[in-house]
Amino acid sequence: MKRKHPMSKLSHEDLYSLEEYARVRPEFRAKVIEHKKNRRAAIGEHAALYFEDALTMQYQVQEMLRIERIFEHDDIQEELDVYNPLIPDGSNWKATFMMEYSDVEERKVMLAKLIGVERALYIQVEGFERVHPIANEDLDRETEDKTSSVHFVRFELSPEMIAAAKAGSALVAGIDHSAYTAETEITGETRGSLVGDLH
Repeated sequence: MKRKHPMSKLSHEDLYSLEEYARVRPEFRAKVIEHKKNRRAAIGEHAALYFEDALTMQYQVQEMLRIERIFEHDDIQEELDVYNPLIPDGSNWKATFMMEYSDVEERKVMLAKLIGVERALYIQVEGFERVHPIANEDLDRETEDKTSSVHFVRFELSPEMIAAAKAGSALVAGIDHSAYTAETEITGETRGSLVGDLH
């Protein structure tokens, strides 16, 4: 199994067969869980970005194939077509954005207040404007009375921002919404992992 670049799209050759996957799953799953630790950025107490890449998406695909017992070529391609767009392209970051409230009642109340929260989300490279994401490109995650707790977001960066991020400029992720304001600096291994996604 060759190690993929984090931005490469997945093809059939990158996937384990169902039989192989059954054999390697415990080890592969442990590797993905470890990898995901450096792909999460908490923003305040109740929000987090989970940055996706080829490995996190391969895990999603393998799990879907396993659960659905999918082994036909065209059916596998369908799964790849769903998950490949969530892999970053070298000039962007793609993430699952979650509002996380363990208390059901609190979650219900807050999701009604947090309409538009995904548009209030931003990433900022030090010295540059905030980058707001393109959210839920193929999905409608909002109703008139509440937002979804899960959004899919894409942050597009300019070549200058990419160069600055690679050169060590500070990175922050934040939310500036009337019902939720928080900002966090992305540091350490998480920052390293994200900069590795860029051309």
